[in-house]
Amino acid sequence: MSSPSYGAPNGSSAASPSAGPGGTATASRHGLEPAEASRLLGEAISQVQRVIVGQEHMVEQLMVGLLAKGHILLEGVPGVAKTLAVRSFATVVGGSFSRIQFTPDLVPSDIVGTRIYKASQETFDVELGPVFVNFVLADEINRAPAKVQAAMLELMAEKQVSIGGTTYPVPQPFIVLATQNPVESEGVYPLPEAQRDRFLLKVDVPYPRGNEEFEILRRMSVDPPEARPVLDPDLVRTLQRQASEVFVHNLVAEYVVRLVLATRTPAEFNLPDLTSVIQIGCSPRATLGLVAAARALALIHGRDYVLPTDVQAVAKDVMAHRLTLGFDAIADNISPAQVIERIVAMVPPPTPVWQGQQAPQGQPGQPQPQANGSGQGVPQGRAPQNGGPANGAFPPPSGRPVAPYPPSRDFG
Repeated sequence: MSSPSYGAPNGSSAASPSAGPGGTATASRHGLEPAEASRLLGEAISQVQRVIVGQEHMVEQLMVGLLAKGHILLEGVPGVAKTLAVRSFATVVGGSFSRIQFTPDLVPSDIVGTRIYKASQETFDVELGPVFVNFVLADEINRAPAKVQAAMLELMAEKQVSIGGTTYPVPQPFIVLATQNPVESEGVYPLPEAQRDRFLLKVDVPYPRGNEEFEILRRMSVDPPEARPVLDPDLVRTLQRQASEVFVHNLVAEYVVRLVLATRTPAEFNLPDLTSVIQIGCSPRATLGLVAAARALALIHGRDYVLPTDVQAVAKDVMAHRLTLGFDAIADNISPAQVIERIVAMVPPPTPVWQGQQAPQGQPGQPQPQANGSGQGVPQGRAPQNGGPANGAFPPPSGRPVAPYPPSRDFG
């Protein structure tokens, strides 16, 4: 799904935050306007794209994962700029960075740290590992054995490490950016389902197109460009907090729940052919991840509200790696991404209704519902059809509910 252009919509502008050391932007404690936040995020994405040719979807999803406080798994063949993209992204965002090259002989203490005995003091000192930074690049994570991958579970889920009975929190913001190579089979330990579920997004990185390959040759063969810092950890925390406050309508939230439920009981959503395809559906982490990623994408595009198209744009990257397909589906070369695309196409989204204002660019105009005395939109739900449930009931998996938005929202 194509994404709108970055930056403030309709050429709008807002007061710029003060510049910090090295030209990076800093935000006040009151946060930023959505248009200004979108401009800053667009500038950060543009800096990464100065180094990375093409791969717009991957770069955008890196920013989505950062704002949503989630970890990201990049999968692609060697040489498609996965590691370079992560390094450039860490430079643009600011903060501390550490790269860990995963190998078959790695042990958990190499990552999280260990206790070292000091004979002169007859005590044990704790030596923290390289994961105590803002950005951890776990390069070729599927080369490490299972015990090393399991050592990352507490780090990714709880954002802390336990060594010798003491818990050590990692600095904030904290994100794990992992890469893996899907084509090799020797010396590779595939990530188990529990480990994959810890990643908010799994992004497939394709080959560049022909014109992009030519631009790579022109741009990178002599004097490769370098990205410059745009954000800093304090500003990132402000943007993360602002993304978590993006408005999500109840019917959009119900749409998210229906998408996840369709992976567990597809027959109830008019998808009986997927019953034998899906062995294990998405966990509740997918529900939370869809909302968090959609909120982040909405902020990147300069909105303080989530549209169903935001959910659809992140659905494949959030849900596909959480599915476990049956043996017959794997034998037929059916990929989880194809299953998610089918579910998104079949589960009807709610229709936004713009109250008293013109619909945003790219959104079709809708009839205007009534508003209550407070000026806020009255959730209309979906009118009962054929004796269906009345307003207020959880919508069944068919039809097209209507999601009115309050007129106080800035749709311009």
